[in-house]
Amino acid sequence: MTSSSLRWVKSSYSDNGGQCVEWAPEHALSTDEVLVRDSKDPHGPYLTLTSRAFAGLVSFAKTHG
Repeated sequence: MTSSSLRWVKSSYSDNGGQCVEWAPEHALSTDEVLVRDSKDPHGPYLTLTSRAFAGLVSFAKTHG
């Protein structure tokens, strides 16, 4: 799988001065792996997280954002 073959969605907080993340929702639904990448580097690496780890990341970002 390549990251270019996935549909990536920007965070709802993407209008915060360029510090944006994207995720691949269809991949998450079909595999229970949440792929996350830096929206400024769409051809760069991405993280593979469990759903639980992704929920923790979102919670942390909301608290310390």
